[in-house]
Amino acid sequence: MDYGKFKYETAQKARESRRNQTNTIIKEMKLRPKIDQHDYDTKKGHVVRFLKAGDKVKITIMFRGREQHRPELGYRLLQRLAADVEDLGFIESNARQDGRNMTMVLGPHKKKSEAQAEVKAEKVKSMDAKAADKAAEEAEVKAHREAAQAVATPKKPRRRSENLDPDMEA
Repeated sequence: MDYGKFKYETAQKARESRRNQTNTIIKEMKLRPKIDQHDYDTKKGHVVRFLKAGDKVKITIMFRGREQHRPELGYRLLQRLAADVEDLGFIESNARQDGRNMTMVLGPHKKKSEAQAEVKAEKVKSMDAKAADKAAEEAEVKAHREAAQAVATPKKPRRRSENLDPDMEA
């Protein structure tokens, strides 16, 4: 085997391994201790979406003013969020306060590649379902047209128009 062929094959293997590699991205979600229920639900929905995609989520609680003297409010909020998404992810690093912020990192149960494969399978499944629905609809429209043609009355043969002016040649 010559050296050029060897280098080419190793380059191809390296390219293939890079193609199959996935990076786990850390997404960040910022909250405040006095968050309303609807806002909390929205933020939780984003965290769920990130974890389903196989990404890590860093949750930051920002304290301002008097809120800094009540870190237990932020801790309870982080624990509540972790409990709400425990079926999708786990606590990778516990809540800890650094200055005005309290942070916690949640990791997904599934790897990024598994999550991507699952999303791709869902997409293929939905595309197949749409194609089947479209084919069924086209067949139904075709059958309807054929039935309408069978029932329709035959058209009269067209004749030259009769002019009212006898001098005018048609």
